[in-house]
Formats: sequence, structure tokens, C-alpha cells
Amino acid sequence: MPDSGGMQSVEASQRPDSQVRVFALPPRDNVGPGSIVEGFLDALTSDDPSYAIARKYLTPKQAKAWQPGQQTVVLADGPNPRPTSRPDAGDEGHLYEMTGRQVALVDKRQAYRPQDRTYRGNLHLTQVDTAKGKQWRIDSLPEGVVLGASDFQRIYQSVNKYYYADDPQASAEDAPKRLVADPVFVRQWTDPLTETVREVIKGPTSWLGPVVRSAFPSHTALKGGVKTLTPDDANKLTVPLNRSADAASPSRCKEMAAQLLFSLRDLSSSSVEEVELERSDGRLLCALSEGGAQALAPRTSGRLDDQYFLDAKGRLVRMPGKSSSDRAPERVPGPLGEGEQVLRSVAVSRDQDRASAVSNTGHDLYVASMVSGASLGDAVAHSRAKKENDGFSTPSWDGRGDLWVADRDPKDARLLMYGQGMADQEQVVPVDRLGDGARIEAVKMSADGARIALLVTEDGATSLRIGRVERRSDGEGGTDVSVTELRAAAPQMEEVTAVSWAGSSRLVVVGRESGGLQQIRYVQCDGSAPTGQALPGLTRVSEIAASEDDGLPLLAHSDDGVVRLPSGAAWQSVLKDGTAPVYPG
Repeated sequence: MPDSGGMQSVEASQRPDSQVRVFALPPRDNVGPGSIVEGFLDALTSDDPSYAIARKYLTPKQAKAWQPGQQTVVLADGPNPRPTSRPDAGDEGHLYEMTGRQVALVDKRQAYRPQDRTYRGNLHLTQVDTAKGKQWRIDSLPEGVVLGASDFQRIYQSVNKYYYADDPQASAEDAPKRLVADPVFVRQWTDPLTETVREVIKGPTSWLGPVVRSAFPSHTALKGGVKTLTPDDANKLTVPLNRSADAASPSRCKEMAAQLLFSLRDLSSSSVEEVELERSDGRLLCALSEGGAQALAPRTSGRLDDQYFLDAKGRLVRMPGKSSSDRAPERVPGPLGEGEQVLRSVAVSRDQDRASAVSNTGHDLYVASMVSGASLGDAVAHSRAKKENDGFSTPSWDGRGDLWVADRDPKDARLLMYGQGMADQEQVVPVDRLGDGARIEAVKMSADGARIALLVTEDGATSLRIGRVERRSDGEGGTDVSVTELRAAAPQMEEVTAVSWAGSSRLVVVGRESGGLQQIRYVQCDGSAPTGQALPGLTRVSEIAASEDDGLPLLAHSDDGVVRLPSGAAWQSVLKDGTAPVYPG
């Protein structure tokens, strides 16, 4: 920044501001330990892909041993270094302690995980002989890289890798595959396309790994010597692979190509429309276009644009998601729309052939066909809770056609799953890491069926947690289901009141931070918060719903009844006396 000179008039540029980029500076000669520490921490915030400048602040031995990709510690306000050794330490070297409030950790597989803790790390400096005489350099430092949250958001971007749901009861080989998003962070100013391809080939992150599979054979990698990948003028990306992929069958190869196409589609800087995989000798292994990938593994169910909610009489009604706001909703065919039973909450299957509903008392769970003349039949399940608010939660369907619901009976709180929505296929699903005294208040299944979002009340507060859904064959033709490794997904919110999946890895939540007002925001299922996606406020929101298609409006139940938020517009009223808004799922 200039510190002298006059001012002069300039023409205002109409061009959009470019993203700030940071370039590291090497250490200056004959500076003290404090300057070396500050210079090194500044170099960590640069866009240097190999940290070549940052390594110049280290001793030669440490520069070779340091592995910045091992992990990234994210601090709220960046590291705060302070000397802890005597000013005259001399040959003993100098020790600096870095402190800060840690908010997240990104592991070596680029997976993000919130962590609220106090961070402490040490930097030790010693003098080394150089061509310019003795200079201070760092000979001991914490593992990986330490960054402030603002620098992390500037340097990294979230990208979804895609893998196939691992189903022990999988049907025919040619059946459509269910894709599961696995969010990771890549450096956006180096070569995000090549880095994304490498991350997809490496395989899923450790948290998601037990419930998905990759089509890439073990030990597959880019062909030796390949440093960067670039699409051609026709937006075709050629990916040379090593010998591990040489024997892949045509169908397996196309699965591999589909994983890459879907993952690169989520990369904002990518325009890839076709992927061509090559054997280690340069021969073509297979090629796949976006249309072929969509046919192999459809990203959505294809019929998810209808909006559903309950009218003033507790009947199920619907309207097209892209219709005008003044269009009146219509009752659905079948018993749930005819008012045979007054309803409190509802969930529509993803094929929109059936719906599950909870009675107005909260004690009965029904599954009924949405066909004229169909009967309601007996309840699928009955809750023994004495209070209405302690009955069944709003149910949720996954992409497999299974129905999930929580029974909030204080004496017998359970998470229940009904295979294909059938009463005789009930399972009480164990939930790992659910503390004693904790109770599940709400359940939202992801479309892929591999992840579950739960609102859990514990010690008087309700938080959002994401669990991994594991399915294992019971040896008798059935499947045992469990929810494992619950983790926080909105740790910055003290109280979460409503949640809905809003895409393959994103959720929309309603809640408030400590001492704050209620707000609506997006979060990633890994606990990170997308930037630049603020949502307009709304008065006292009790329910929220989003579609897998981000072109469809958000739905909410507030003091103004059922309302919706079209893209780029303000909240609009849909039904003043309506409740329980949902999209299929």
C-alpha cells in the first residue's frame, strides 16, 4: 500500500471486481525470528499450490519433511503467534506458540469436519548457514497447515464427488444406480479440475466410505507424468489412467466416467460435457457424454416439482412447483385428500404414487395410495405417547422407497424404518452416538438413502446431526439397518427448529445462534457453510421444505401460513390456513 504521494481522479471501472489472489514473498535476509514466523504464516495464505515459498522459511531438512496436505486447521480469526522463549535464547533457538479458536479440520482426504476447541501449536526456530550467513529458519512446526476462516474460504471451494450407494440387496446390473454426494474442499486458484479428478479416483472420504462404492479399481490413479487435465474445444476431457484400470469392463468404465462427469458438473469453473478414459498405453478405454451419464445414474427422480401441504381441514393438497402464486391448490386423489382422517403431517413418496401421514393426534401413522377410490386402511403403526407432541414426527421417504419416522414417546423413543412403507417390514433402527436422554424430534432422509438428517434434543437444546445409514444382509434375504457416526451439521446454531435436504449434499435449516434471532440458511452436510447464499427472513418459521431441483422455490410454514420463495423474489403467500409443506421425499 502506498504511504506517500498525492491523489488523482480516475475513471470508475464498470468491470466486476476480480477475486483477490495472494502471492507469497520469500524471507528477507538478516531478520529476526518474529519476522520469519509472520512471513511463514502469511505464505500459508497464498495461492502457491506447492507451498514453495513457505518452504523457504523452513530449514532444508524440515522443508523436505513437511507435508502441508496432511491436514488444514481452520481457526476463527487466524493463528496468533507469541514468543515463549527468552529473548536471548541464542543457540537454544526460539519457540513461538500459536493459539486461536479452532472451528474446523480438513483431513488429508480434503474432508471438512467442524471442531470447536482451543488450538495450540508450536513453532521452533534455529539458525542455519546460508550463502548470506546465518539466518533464522523454522525447524519444527505443527502438522499440516493453519489458516484463518476468511483465508480458508478464499482459497478453497467445496466440490461434490460422487459414488454409488452400496446396497446389499442390489437388483439387476443394468438397473439405474443411486449416486451419493461426498463433499470435499479443493484449492480454487491452482487447478481445481485436475484436483477434483484426482480426488474422485482416490475414493470416498472415510466417513462415507462404508456405505458407498467407487467404480474405479483399487490403486487407480492418473497415468504417471500427467500433471494437469484440460478439456478440448468440444468440452471433452481426456483422462489417462494407470495400469490398474486397463482391465475394466465397458460397463465398469462407463460407471467410472459417470462419476467424473457428475463431480465435474458441480465444479463451477468446469464446462466438461464428455469424458474419455484412456488405458495406460494410450488406447481408448471408453467415452461417456452427459446424456449417457444421466441415463446410467439419474440425479433426480424426474417427478419432483409438485408441492404438497395440508389445508385448513387437514386434507392433503398439491400444486405444481412452477405455477403462479395465485393458482389455487387442488386436493390429491385418494383417502388423504378426501378428509377421511384429519392429518397433522405428511410425506409423499418420490414416485408420487403413495403418501404417508400422521393423524392430527400424532398417534397413528398411515400409508395410502394417491389414487381415486383407494382406502385408507389400518394404521401402519401406533404411538403410545400420552401427549400429542410426543407422538410421531413428520415421516420421510428415501430413494429406495423405504419410510422413516421417529416415535417421540418419552417411555419408548425410537427411530423406525418401514421397508417399502409396509407395516410387516418394520425395523427399530439403532442410532450410534445418540446420548442418554437425547430424543429424535425430526427425520429427513437423503434421496440416496445413505444419509439421514436428524433434529436431536439433548440438555434442553435441539441440534442438527447427520448420520450414515448402513445396510447389511441378515443372511436370510433381509437387511439390517443402522445409523452410525452422528456428527454436527450446523454447530454455529444453538437451536434448530426445522430442516430439509436442498440438494445432494446441501440442507436448508431454520434456527438461531446464541442470543440471536431466528434465521434461515443453507449448510453443507459436512458442517461447512456455503458463502454468498443468504436467505430473506420470515416470521416464526416452524417448517421448511426444499426440492432436489434448486430451480424450485423453498416452501415454509410461518405466521403467514404456507409461503414460498421463488429464486430471485420475495416470500409469497400460497395458502393462509395451510400447514405441513413438503416436496416428494
